[in-house]
Amino acid sequence: MLNIVIPVYNEANNFPNLWLELSSQIKTPFKSLVIYDFDEDSTVAVVEKIISQGENRLELVKNNVKRGVIGAILTGFSKVNEGPILVVMADLSDDLSKVDKMVELYNQGFHLVCASRYMKGGKLIGGPFFKQLLSRLAGVSLYYLRGIPTHDSTNAFKLYDSKMLKNMQIESKAGFELSLEITVKAFLFGYKIAEIPATWRDRTEGESKFKLFAWLPQYLRWYFYAFTGARKKTSF
Repeated sequence: MLNIVIPVYNEANNFPNLWLELSSQIKTPFKSLVIYDFDEDSTVAVVEKIISQGENRLELVKNNVKRGVIGAILTGFSKVNEGPILVVMADLSDDLSKVDKMVELYNQGFHLVCASRYMKGGKLIGGPFFKQLLSRLAGVSLYYLRGIPTHDSTNAFKLYDSKMLKNMQIESKAGFELSLEITVKAFLFGYKIAEIPATWRDRTEGESKFKLFAWLPQYLRWYFYAFTGARKKTSF
């Protein structure tokens, strides 16, 4: 069973289309945990309506860690006891047509499967230029200079082995730098990492919750940790 963690913040306009994409494009049996911060979030009523129509693959979970995307994702992680966990954004930016292939790679023994915008066949459509530039430089340099086997370490659209996450101390406090931290630590700890080309598209509804300059120091922390942290010899 695939576990999908979806952090939301007033995504009422996007969620119906997201659910259509999830339902139509993913053939793997799955359950979705929709993580919200506060009861007034506009997404809650939309999800409740879908659930009331008999959809048992959806569950609303209130963030009980820390308000914001980092707390929402960690709350989702804590609710899964076993199997793969996929983090999906509610803004329709992620390439859900790739999910079944990501699960296939997981079933082949990979602990972390990265959707890559910057490998051959991947694509990035829209978004702020500076954000694109930094994420591309980070991903490509970590691939060529450090040997991390993905061109896109910063992309949040990743599939994780839940056992790996439980064995890992996650230290991120701000936001989406969480995905970089996990990727770097997975590499240093010797977990198996795969990547698959995917297309990322900027949102067309609502406002992005990405805080580039506020989170940049945290990204830099894990970027440099990739070069200074010692690799461990671990067998799985």
